[in-house]
Amino acid sequence: MSEKTISLPWGQNPIQLTLPENWNLMGVLEPSSQPGVGDATQEALRSLSEPIGSPRLSELAKPGMKIALVVDDGSRPTPVASIFPAVMDELQRAGASPEQVTVIAALGVHRAMSAEELGERIGPPWLAKVKWESHDCDDPAKLADLGVSSRGTPVLVNKTVAEADLVISIGCIEPHIIASFGGGFKNLFPGVAGRATIAHNHALNCQPGTFNNVGAPIEGNPMRLDLEECGRMLKPPVFIVNAVLNSALEVVRVVSGDPIQAHRAGAQVSASIYGVQAPGLADIVITDSHPMDQDLRQGVKALANTIRAVRPGGMMITLVRADEGVGVFGLANRKLPVGKRLLKLLAPLLLPRVPKLKLKGMGEEDRFFLYFALQTMLRCDALLYAPTIPHEIHERLPFVRFTASPEAALQEARAKFPGRANVLVFPYGGSTYPILPG
Repeated sequence: MSEKTISLPWGQNPIQLTLPENWNLMGVLEPSSQPGVGDATQEALRSLSEPIGSPRLSELAKPGMKIALVVDDGSRPTPVASIFPAVMDELQRAGASPEQVTVIAALGVHRAMSAEELGERIGPPWLAKVKWESHDCDDPAKLADLGVSSRGTPVLVNKTVAEADLVISIGCIEPHIIASFGGGFKNLFPGVAGRATIAHNHALNCQPGTFNNVGAPIEGNPMRLDLEECGRMLKPPVFIVNAVLNSALEVVRVVSGDPIQAHRAGAQVSASIYGVQAPGLADIVITDSHPMDQDLRQGVKALANTIRAVRPGGMMITLVRADEGVGVFGLANRKLPVGKRLLKLLAPLLLPRVPKLKLKGMGEEDRFFLYFALQTMLRCDALLYAPTIPHEIHERLPFVRFTASPEAALQEARAKFPGRANVLVFPYGGSTYPILPG
C-alpha cells in the first residue's frame, strides 16, 4: 500500500482512498493502541470491588429498596450486557433481588427501544427478571421537577429515577463535543431528563468559546458543570459503572463509584486513548464516523470532533456510515427559509441569536447543533459522504455539501487545492480529537 493510500473503517469493507502525489500527508491520527482487558465482566467485578469515592454498591444497596438502573441506549458502544451481570451480582451480595430493580433506557431525545432491543442490551435472560421502562422526555406525568440549577436549567428528570432509593448508571466515557467527555452524570442529564432540561443545558455552550469542547477540561465547560449540578440535586445516591473502550470497542477499563470522582478517573483514561497530537492545522481534514455509525446525528460527531484541525478556509471531508439513516436529528426536519449562500452571509448575525430562535420542526435541544453548524460554515468547506441519507434531506442541511462518493470529494478537494495541500486523516473521527500545538 502506497504511503498516500489511506484506509477508513466502513463496516466489513474499509474504504481505500489514494491521495494526490502533491498532497502532503501530515499524519493519519488514530487512537492509541491500548489493549482490551479480555473479559469485560471480570473487569467490571474488579471495578465494583474497589469503587472510587464511594462505598461499595453492596454496601449502598439494601433488601426491599427501590433501585433504578439506568443504561445507555444503542447509540453508544457500551458493552452493557457484559457489565450488567457484575452489577446484579454486587446487588445480590447485599441481599437485593432483581425484582427490586427497574431498568430505564437513557434515551434523551433518541427513539424508544423495543423490549427485544433492551433485552439484547442488558442480556436477554435478565429482561424477564427485572422491571423496565423506556424514558420519555416529553411526558410530564413521567417526570419529576427538582427545581432550577444555578445556571437557570429547569431540572426535570424521570420520576422512577427521582423516586428511587438508589440510582445506578451503566454507561461509557468517550470524548464528547459538548460535554468534554460522556459518562458520569451525563447518562442521567440528558439521558433521563425532560426536553426543557436538555434544551437549556445544551444551549449553555452556544458561545464562541465553548461550542467545541471535545476533550476540553471539564472545569471550564458550563454545560458539563451544569448537568453535574442537576445530578447532585437528586435525592437518592447515584453510583456509576462506566466503561472506557479502545478503538476496537474493547473494554480497556471500567470505573465505578462516585459519579464525579470515578468519572474524572475514567476521563483521564479516555483522553490518553483518543486525544491525539496533531502537528498543526491542515488544509484538508478527512474524517470517518466510526465508531459512531448508528445514524447521522451520531455520525456528524466525526466532523465536530476534528474540525479544530482544519485551518480557516480549508476543507473537511467527512464519511458518515449512518446504518439507521438520519436518526432523531431536528436540523433535518425542515428546509430553512434561506439558501446556503445567504445563510453563510447571515451566519455572523444569527449566531448570537440562536439561543432564542423559534424554528418550527426543530426541537429545543437542536439549538446547539444549529449553532455548531453555522460555525462550521464560517470556518471551512464541509463535504459529507453519507449514502444512507435521502436526497430530500440534503436540501435541509445547507451547512454541508453532500457528495456522491469519497472519490468525488477528493476531486473537489483537488480542484480547491490544485497545488500542494497539507492533509490530516482521522479514521476513527467518531471518537478521536486533535490536540494542537500551543
